[in-house]
Order: sequence, then structure tokens, then C-alpha cells
Amino acid sequence: MIKENIQLIEDRIDAACKRSGRRAEEVTLIAVSKTRPVEAIREAMQAGIMTFGENRVQELIHKADMINESLNWHLIGHLQRNKVKYMIDKVCLIHSVDSYQLAEQIQKEALKADKIINILIQVNIANEDTKFGAKAEQASKLISQIAKLSNIRVKGLMMIAPFVDNPEDNRIYFKYLKKLNVDIKSKNIDNVTMEVLSMGMTEDFEVAIEEGATMVRIGTGIFGERIYE
Repeated sequence: MIKENIQLIEDRIDAACKRSGRRAEEVTLIAVSKTRPVEAIREAMQAGIMTFGENRVQELIHKADMINESLNWHLIGHLQRNKVKYMIDKVCLIHSVDSYQLAEQIQKEALKADKIINILIQVNIANEDTKFGAKAEQASKLISQIAKLSNIRVKGLMMIAPFVDNPEDNRIYFKYLKKLNVDIKSKNIDNVTMEVLSMGMTEDFEVAIEEGATMVRIGTGIFGERIYE
């Protein structure tokens, strides 16, 4: 079932790209494997998926240690400063940096590990009280500050859109994040590329792609309904 689901998602990505004059290669599919067993991840790997997203540091570390193959692990959930040291050598991209204090902690651990860490700035585009993220109007200043940290590279922006019944309702937020990304990129800040827009999930990823997403985070659409312990 996972293999068939992945094929369906990839077909929908391709169609969304064609509708918006883009190439499917411009969009990275992140399989969100939080709460999923290692067996499900292996099944997705057999279908060609090599990029997985986890919400919790402990779960990411456990799965990365269980799977010998070299995978692209993305931390997409809220990151506490005291957890940074445990996953600094496991992840290829942190999606959820929303404060200078967190970036400072990542810098500290990156220096110890002699690594360059790629990050995205999470933006709370709809100003929802229940979501983490920097305010849109603060994002540019935050990025300018973080850009001065030697072992961090800001690759772009990430958002978690509001939960809506109609995916079209989120188009305005995707469009806004794309504009914000372009505006910040135009400033040509050192150590900042703004090449990544991580937005869109199972319910609304096609609209997100039409508005410029370069990474979509799909869990339920690949693995089925979420499993909670």
C-alpha cells in the first residue's frame, strides 16, 4: 500500500508542477515518518524514498540508528535547545528554527562537531497561537542575525499552514511565504541562499506547489492514518 500511495503522491506532484509551469524535479517529497515503525520506513525506501521527516529528536535518533542505509533525515518539529546536541550529527536539514537563541545553540554544537548545519526559518504566517514560528515581519531581521553565525547556513523558509477544509483557503498563506522568501533572497545576505520553501502537507500540498513549494511534507498520504502509542 505504501508503494502505491507514493506513486499516487508523485503523480499528483507532477501534475501540480505542470499546472504551474514547473518541473517535478524542483520539488522534494519528504515522507513524514513520525510515529511510524521502521518497517514502514523500509517499505518507503524500497519505493525510492530517501528523505524522511521526524518531529521528535528522540524518535529521529532511534530510527537513524536502526537503519544502516544513508538517508536524508529532516527535523520538522519544534526543537528545544537542550535537544540540539543529540541530533546535530544525524540531520541534513532543520526546518523549525524560530529564534536567535535556538540558532546560537545549533552554532555551539555545530562548532563542537566541526559541521556546517543547514536550517530553515519557521514562520508563523497566520499568527496562530497554537503554532511555533517567527512572525513574518521579524523573519528578515532574524535571518540577518543568524547569517553571522559561522557554522549555520540559512536555506529558506518553512511554514505549517492552518488546518482548513478547503485547501484553496491556504493559497493566500503559501503565496505570502513565497513573496517573503523572494524579498529576503533579493537582499543577498551572506550565508543565506533562500532556495528552499518547505510548505504543504497531505491536505494541501498541490496548492503549495502551485505557489512555489520546493519541499512538501507528506505523512498520512503515504503511510495512512497516524499511529499513536
